[in-house]
Amino acid sequence: MFSLSEMSSAMSNLLSACASLAGSLVLIRTLAKEIPDPVWSYLDSGIRYLFTPNSNQQTIVIDQHCCGFSFSPNQIYDAAEIYLRDKISPSTKRFKVTQPPKQKNLNVAIEKSQELFDKYENINLKWRLVTVDSQSQLLVGQPAVEKRSLELRFHKKFKDRVLDDYLPSVLKKSKEIKDGNKVVKLYTPSGGQVPGLGGGAWGSIILDHPATFDTLAMEQEMKKMIVDDLDRFVKREKYYKKAGRAWKRGYLLYGPPGTGKSSLIAAMANHLKFDVYDLDLTILRSNSTLKSMLMSTTNRSIIVIEDIDCNVEMQDRKIPRYGMDPVDKELTLSGLLNLIDGLLSSCGEERIIVFTTNHKDVLDPALLRPGRMDMHIEMSYCTFQGFKQLASNYLDIKGDHGLFGEIEGLIENVKVTPAEVAGELMKIEDPNNALDGVVKFLKRKHMEVMESKISNVEAPEAKRMKVDGSEKKSPTTGRKRGVKVRSRKR
Repeated sequence: MFSLSEMSSAMSNLLSACASLAGSLVLIRTLAKEIPDPVWSYLDSGIRYLFTPNSNQQTIVIDQHCCGFSFSPNQIYDAAEIYLRDKISPSTKRFKVTQPPKQKNLNVAIEKSQELFDKYENINLKWRLVTVDSQSQLLVGQPAVEKRSLELRFHKKFKDRVLDDYLPSVLKKSKEIKDGNKVVKLYTPSGGQVPGLGGGAWGSIILDHPATFDTLAMEQEMKKMIVDDLDRFVKREKYYKKAGRAWKRGYLLYGPPGTGKSSLIAAMANHLKFDVYDLDLTILRSNSTLKSMLMSTTNRSIIVIEDIDCNVEMQDRKIPRYGMDPVDKELTLSGLLNLIDGLLSSCGEERIIVFTTNHKDVLDPALLRPGRMDMHIEMSYCTFQGFKQLASNYLDIKGDHGLFGEIEGLIENVKVTPAEVAGELMKIEDPNNALDGVVKFLKRKHMEVMESKISNVEAPEAKRMKVDGSEKKSPTTGRKRGVKVRSRKR
């Protein structure tokens, strides 16, 4: 048995040791606060290296951005980030939760320094998110930039299977997840900035346009043709590569204003889940700026150039003004053609280019040839079939109606746009009164057409009545026009 003095001495030594340990921990904690994050990341990797058997483990580092291209995203990183959302388990201590606009489900994401485990067939894999704050050496005074990367650790004997099978499966799975949850965005030029020089060339908002091919006021045959063409395009990646052509397709939408060109573009975007880039040529001043804008668009997107006929420089290939470099100092049609159909057109994949115009006849033929504009779609005036679709959209009339016969007869003899008809349908919520308003509107349009035709017939008659500055009697009204006309004997 221990004596009282021995127990007192042991207790004193224990307390002294605890105090010393506590002091050491406080000192270490104080010093730890002064250690920069990059050093901590290095020490963490070193400790993991010491306590992990090196003989059988291998690590793949996947950076957020491609090497040498600070603004170019790494598709493998983006895909893995989406894929790992489904791998967060109850054992994960920290993770992020977000809910993007227009989405009902919550999105979860891995937090820095956290580890997630995955299994592919008989391969055990471990993911870890690593973040490092690095101060830019070129821009003094600028805030630190967070560099993110994912580490994938596995047994080294599975390296080939991980590279050849597992990572491609991650890309495929992430694409399925992304397509199912994707919100279509509309991109517009952001202050004319050039990519790589700060900010970005495009700003985006959610494309909250409800148009679909089911609601378009268009002939069913035309809608089916467009949908079939779009579906065939997205499935022909191997075909385009085999043929040696860029994976893109061009559409020209032409017709008077109000015939639904913008709605058709929105329906295409909603059908394919493609983002839309609305490129306004009037704010661009050179071919080099146009090049920067087009090269900063993403794959699986629709590039829209509206009202191409309104830009005078795009109507023909004029010689640039004296003393100006046509490549860098002026926006030309040849510069546009080289970008949409030249070597640069192969820098992206699965892209659709849409031109709209109110006057197809003023466009340069070089812009219209196949390969640039593969499909020419005429957006015509409202037909009776289109009217029935509008009546279904706005008044919820699914079948027939007593006024449809009269409306069909009127709408075939007047030129009204779907936008005009939609405007009349929106005035009154009661279906009967709304259709009655449409009938009155079509009758007014019909009277305007008839009066216009009469005016066009009478105008040449009035011109023929002038002879050497004098006027003859009008044969239609019988009024005197400055000279006497003898009456004919009966």
